[in-house]
Amino acid sequence: MIDLLQVNGAAATTAIAGDANHDGFLTLWELLATGGWIMLPLGIMLLLAVYIFIERYLAIRAAGRIDDNFMNIIRDHLVTGNIAAAKSFTRNTINPVARIIDKGIQRIGKPIELIEKSMDNVGVLEMYKLEKNLAVLSVVSKVAPIFGFVGTLVGLMQLFSAINTTNEFEVATIAGGIYTKLITSISGLIIGLLAYLGYSFLQTLIEKTSHKMEAASADFLDLLQEPSQS
Repeated sequence: MIDLLQVNGAAATTAIAGDANHDGFLTLWELLATGGWIMLPLGIMLLLAVYIFIERYLAIRAAGRIDDNFMNIIRDHLVTGNIAAAKSFTRNTINPVARIIDKGIQRIGKPIELIEKSMDNVGVLEMYKLEKNLAVLSVVSKVAPIFGFVGTLVGLMQLFSAINTTNEFEVATIAGGIYTKLITSISGLIIGLLAYLGYSFLQTLIEKTSHKMEAASADFLDLLQEPSQS
């Protein structure tokens, strides 16, 4: 474990709050343990945020992988009138863009406005899939600091209540109690910051994927209108 704090002298060693084995060192685990029960929900929020970030990152990155020649292949199939091959190609390509184009191919022959509307509806569903559980990261980024602050306030109330009851006023005891109670606020702020950064990063990836979806839809609609312009 990491030795975070050390106090010189035998008498001072016993004054370290949270030093379970009284060795004059406060490890990371011992320091976190001084936060009390509030560290449990904070730990759960951290694990939840990490899990959602990893799961969403892998899903969004996979959704954003689009072959640069995808639309060129679709164009070649449609120009030659091989709609069946175009459908087969989109259905064998697993990403949001392919599903949007597949819906457009299924509506070929109908008014362009209906085709566009159908593709937009699929795009909305695909965006919903990409943003699944993403709101949890936003909630954790806001709630974790509050939990940490509440934990610190509760700890300080307990500390001053004990001082009031025992009438023992020692600066070392008070200082040691205060810095250990602050661990919940620090932990909450760190967890909230990590959740916020993860949320912002994933939102950026989603926006990039959304732009690819919009560009592919526009290219497909332009392709459908080319024959009428010739």
